[in-house]
Amino acid sequence: MPAKIRLQRHGKKASAYFHIVIADGRAPRDGKFIEKIGTYNPTTNPATISLDNAKALSWLNKGAQPTDTCRAILSYKGVMYMNHLQGGVTKGALTQEQADAKYAKWISEKETKVTGKVDKLASASKDAYKNRMAAEAIAKEAKAAKITAKNTPPAVEEAAPVAEVTPTPEAEAPQAEA
Repeated sequence: MPAKIRLQRHGKKASAYFHIVIADGRAPRDGKFIEKIGTYNPTTNPATISLDNAKALSWLNKGAQPTDTCRAILSYKGVMYMNHLQGGVTKGALTQEQADAKYAKWISEKETKVTGKVDKLASASKDAYKNRMAAEAIAKEAKAAKITAKNTPPAVEEAAPVAEVTPTPEAEAPQAEA
């Protein structure tokens, strides 16, 4: 019975979330499973993953084969790296303490990357909000100015007295000839 580490779909049509399960390879996607080891929600940014690393590692050591998506998730969470380090420990290339130190260093770097991405997304969201509010304020002021211009009566200008022009004798002379 080949065990698989795979996703089991849940949720509505446009808002899916998944359980990460250990299942028989012959069982249907959403059917019978052996054990649930975590959840995966791809609709959030970044995707929310909760995984029991110890259970996933033990199932990998027992020979369970992850699907492509689950392999990516396990790699993202560090389970595949820990499995790699455990292989080095069993071969004698590393001690357990060295493997644990490398894993802890990798996890801390990964957490700083993820928090950096979350902070970047939050600041981008705030900047977009500020830009939208500034554009809305400008549009509101323009609209208010247009309304006040429409509602105010036109200013009546007083006509300036027109100075009378007296004809010069030169201008009258050509008319006399005609």
